[in-house]
Parts: sequence; structure tokens; C-alpha cells
Amino acid sequence: MSEQATDKLKLKGGPKSKDGRDDLVDRDYAFGIESEDAAQDRRFVTALARGLEVLRCFRPHDRHLGNQDIARRTGLPKPTVSRLTYTLTKMGYLYHDEKLGKYQLGTSVLSLGYSLLTNMEVLKIARPLMQELADYSHTVVSVGTRDRLGMIYLDGRHSTAATVSLRRVPGTRVPIATTAMGRALLCGLPEQERDQLLDHIRKRDEAAWPKHKAGIEQALRDYEERGFCFSIGDWRSDVNAVGVPMLPIAGCRLLSFNCAAPSFVLRPHMLEDDIGPRLVNMVRTIESEVARY
Repeated sequence: MSEQATDKLKLKGGPKSKDGRDDLVDRDYAFGIESEDAAQDRRFVTALARGLEVLRCFRPHDRHLGNQDIARRTGLPKPTVSRLTYTLTKMGYLYHDEKLGKYQLGTSVLSLGYSLLTNMEVLKIARPLMQELADYSHTVVSVGTRDRLGMIYLDGRHSTAATVSLRRVPGTRVPIATTAMGRALLCGLPEQERDQLLDHIRKRDEAAWPKHKAGIEQALRDYEERGFCFSIGDWRSDVNAVGVPMLPIAGCRLLSFNCAAPSFVLRPHMLEDDIGPRLVNMVRTIESEVARY
């Protein structure tokens, strides 16, 4: 079998980690889609996808990764990884530490992320409104969007009284199923797309699915009744949060806003009676401003 064919098969899953689960990038699917679908799509450039997967291997706590680390996380053969890391280094997307024989993300990656954030008009509109709510509620108000089977933070505003441990920098990832931000995004998705996403989430953690499913179903009911949904100690036992989706409008992608704080600061009744409705009003205001552009 050719190396290319072998690569396609290996992308379906990688070596197992110590807890027995696939050690893929953030434990999502290697391409974020089934490998068979990619193989049948003539427009899909496998070589490009592999290179991007190498970049996705680097997580916030990873300072350096070697080719073997990357091969384990992507499921790609080490010779293929070596060629990809060499090319990415030449292009500035990776930096090779010759003493360690390992790689770091290069500055070209930072320029891509910066370009994304600075060109999102919705963030420019949202920031002062998010700050106003954060100051009022003594919480952290954040906005994010879906990244495969997780949520990725785009921005966050916090009051001076907000707990430092809850402040998230752009690029931070959190789960979909247990967070207010993730559940709000699910509420904003079309039903068919939501069902497909939930099926992937279920497959990634069958044991936790019954609990996740119950929380998501409650979030959908809350959103239908109130326009917002909750995470009451579901993501972290000491954190309560409320979330609201911002539906796609004027070229913007589906976004999710949340307001979070330690449980002793944000009691459930405060989220339901005060902060939740305020978060809805904030999102509606942002939508109105975005629609003018």
C-alpha cells in the first residue's frame, strides 16, 4: 500500500493515549470530518489538510513538540510529519530549536490569528457592551465560536473584581457540552447541524454522554422559554454561567456570548432573573449594530 493511502487510513484515528482514547489534536477528529468523506471529495487537498493538522497539534501548554509527538497526535507516519514540519519551518509557521530537536509555533501563525481578530467588526462593536455588563455583574463576559468539537474564545471582558482564574485569552478552548458558551451555540444551530455535531460529541465520550445529553436538553428548553441557557457547575463545579447565541447576520458567523463567575458570586436566581435577560439585551444590541454595516 502506498504511503499516501496509508496516511488516509491513519487519519481515521491515531495511537491510543494512556486513558485509552485517541490521542488526536484536542481529541477531535484528525480532519474534523470523516476520512472517507475527504477521500471522496475531489476538491479536498489532503496535503494542505495534513500541514494544518500539524499546526493544530500545538496546545497552550505545549512549548515544544518533536516529530514523534506530532506523529502520535495526528496519526500520520513520522516520515510524512518530518517533511511537513520542514516545509512549515521554511515558511515561518514553525520554529525549529536545533538544541532540542523540536518545534515551536512560528510568528506567521500569530499574524494569521491577529488578522482574523482585527477584521471581525462584531468584536469592535461588542467590546464596550461586554465591558459594561462585566462591570455591572462583577463577572467575566466572553464571546466565542465553534472550533470542531469545542468552543474557542475570541475575546473577553472582565471587571476588576472578576476572578483571575476565569479570565480567558483569545484562542482558549473549552468543551461544548458542559459550558454555557457551548450550549448556547448548540441552541443557535439548525436542528440537522446540531444533531450531527451532537452525534460526534457522543462518539468521543460514550460514558459521559447520558449526563451531557441531559444538560443539553435542559439548555434547549431554557433557551426556548427564556432566550438563554445555563451551566450551573457542569463545566467546573465552582463556576456558574449563562449563555446566549448570536445568530449569523450580515456576514458574521454564529457566535456565542456568556457571562461567568464563581458560584458564590453568581447564584442561579441571579442568572435567571437579572444577568440572563441583560445578556440577551446585549446580544440583541450587538445584532442591531452589526446589521447597520
